Amino acid sequence: MAKPIKVIQKTELTEEEKKKQSLENLLSGVAENKESLLETLMLLQELHESGITETLGSLLKTKEKAAKIAVGQLTRKPVTNMINNAMAAGGILTELDPETTGKLAKSLTSGLQRAEQGLKEDYKIGLFDLMKAIKDPDINRALGFGFNLLKGMGEGLKE
Repeated sequence: MAKPIKVIQKTELTEEEKKKQSLENLLSGVAENKESLLETLMLLQELHESGITETLGSLLKTKEKAAKIAVGQLTRKPVTNMINNAMAAGGILTELDPETTGKLAKSLTSGLQRAEQGLKEDYKIGLFDLMKAIKDPDINRALGFGFNLLKGMGEGLKE
């Protein structure tokens, strides 16, 4: 009967063998990814020829100064106002029903087209035309929408 193995000898690679194995792994990776590496090299060449790599290198060397300038620009009052307004507009848009917003945008487009057509005709509107227009169901619907919009805005401004 064979003797049981009591000691397992771990083979330690020398530094030279580790380097050789790393180099073989690297060459294998290059061979497997030849096309993507060539495309990456071409991209880097284009970036170098256009001066972008030089610009990025300079930017990285002066990163603290560039960061101070960027932060200084971002903390200016007009920029912070723009960011706050964008966030408020985003908050408003999350509360609106997308179907209603789409319908409103479509009707606004239609209204602008009709208004442009009216400008080309250069028609003068008289008092009787206004009275007649109020009876038009489309105009009456838009007026009702506008009055309700103004009512809601007024209630919101009261708070």
